[in-house]
Amino acid sequence: MLRASSLRPALRSRAAHSTRFASTGSNPQVEAAQKKAQEVLSSTQQNASKAFESAKRAAGPLGETAGKYLATYKQPILYNFAVFREIGKQIYRAEGLAPPTSIDAIQSAYRTMWANAISKEFWQKAVSSGDIARLGIYAVEAYGIFKIGEMVGRRSVVGYTLE
Repeated sequence: MLRASSLRPALRSRAAHSTRFASTGSNPQVEAAQKKAQEVLSSTQQNASKAFESAKRAAGPLGETAGKYLATYKQPILYNFAVFREIGKQIYRAEGLAPPTSIDAIQSAYRTMWANAISKEFWQKAVSSGDIARLGIYAVEAYGIFKIGEMVGRRSVVGYTLE
């Protein structure tokens, strides 16, 4: 019968030979990317924490109550926000998106929208092709975004607080 102590040297030598050398070395590009990711994550967490605290203060007692219930979700929300932001950056770069660089481009876009809005042919074509439903949904979305902006600006869902 073999003793366990007699097997140890054989197992040690086998473990030493099975070490992979190519993947155990440090890669400066990977380390730089990991460091950058950690920096982005920490800065996002700090900024989001500040925003979370200021929103909680601005909302008053209701915000504190909501903050207590959402405290356990704070880290996942911050992480998902950081991931969303980084994916947005990658899409922005990959698609070559950029804001308009000239006033002429902005004016041209608004002229086209206004010309379509007052054109009888445009509306007849939209009704006949079924695009009127899509345009209606866009209008409701724009109105909703406008109303949410008003609520944020007023810091109240209904009416203005007069004091």
